[in-house]
Amino acid sequence: MWRNQLITEKNSGHVPRTALITGSGRNIGRAIAIELAKHGYNIILNGSSDRAACESVAREIESTCSNLLIAMGDVGVREDAIAIAEHGIQQFGRIDVLVNNAAIRPSFDLVNDDEADFHRIMDINFHAALWLSRACLPGMIDNGWGRVINFTGMNAQQGYTGKSAVSIAKHAAWGLTKSIAKEYGKHGVTANIISPGTIVGDTESGQSDRHESLRQQNPAGRLGQPKDIATMVSHLISDHAGFVNGQLVQINGGVVV
Repeated sequence: MWRNQLITEKNSGHVPRTALITGSGRNIGRAIAIELAKHGYNIILNGSSDRAACESVAREIESTCSNLLIAMGDVGVREDAIAIAEHGIQQFGRIDVLVNNAAIRPSFDLVNDDEADFHRIMDINFHAALWLSRACLPGMIDNGWGRVINFTGMNAQQGYTGKSAVSIAKHAAWGLTKSIAKEYGKHGVTANIISPGTIVGDTESGQSDRHESLRQQNPAGRLGQPKDIATMVSHLISDHAGFVNGQLVQINGGVVV
C-alpha cells in the first residue's frame, strides 16, 4: 500500500516545474533529486518501502528545492504507479519532468524460471515507465512542455547473460522512449534514454577487486558516480536540450562506444 507525505512547501513569485523521480531514495535517483533541487524544481521523491531513505534525501534538499513531496509506492504495481502520479499532479498541478529510474536486475533463466518472476521484472523495469508516462503526458501536452527520461544499461543493450528478462524490459523501455519522442515532440515533449556504465553506489567504496578490474578497463581510468548521471539528466531536461529527442545517451567513460 503506497503512502505519501508532503514534507515542505514554500511560497514564491513564480511557478516552478515539477519533477517525479522514481527510486530516489539512494544512488542515481538520490543524486538526480539533489541535482534538480538545486535548480529549484518541485521534487517528488519515491521509494517502494524504505521511507527512511527518502526522508534522508528530503532533509538534504528541502532548503534548495521549491516544494517537496514523498510519495511511497511500488511503481511495479499499476495502481500504485498511477496513484503516485495522480497525487503529485493534485499537489503541484502537473508533473513536467518524469525520470523513470526505479529498476531491479535479478538473475533470470528464460527457459526454466517462473513466469511470475518475468512479469515482475517487466513491471518494474518497463511497465512502470509506461504507466507513469501515460499518467504524466496529458499534462505535458496541455502545457506544451515536458521531459521524460528512461534508463537502459550497457549490459542490457548488449544482452545480459543470466539476466535475459532485464534485457528484454530495458529494450522495451528504449522502444517506449522512441515512441514518445516521435509522437509528442510536436507538443514540446522530449524523451531520451540514458545508458549508465558501472556506477559506484552510495554504499560502495569502489575499492573491491571487481571494481578495480573494471576501472583498469575503462578509458577514463575511473568508474562512474551517481552525479555523472544526474548532471546529464539536468542537461537533458533543460530548455537548452529541447532539440535532443529520442536519443540513447551512453555515460560510461568510453568503455562502450
